[in-house]
Amino acid sequence: MFIWCTILFLLGIAAFLDSLFNYGEIFRQINSVCFMLISLALLVRTTTKMKARKLEKYAQQIEGLEMELRSLKKAQEKVPSDF
Repeated sequence: MFIWCTILFLLGIAAFLDSLFNYGEIFRQINSVCFMLISLALLVRTTTKMKARKLEKYAQQIEGLEMELRSLKKAQEKVPSDF
């Protein structure tokens, strides 16, 4: 993520220098395409990380519920049933 942000920052500096010194029409097109592609990559990476975090959270919840279920089963086994 840090690398992507660094690349976007450098492209931003290049765009600023382009607007200052008016380097040419080709650089503007290339720069805009690079911004678009890197932004898309950041969006995809962020959404996949969010989905992975959600799955990790669900796995932790399931693990906690399984531990609670085991402890309740052990407690139930200790209680004598007179019925």
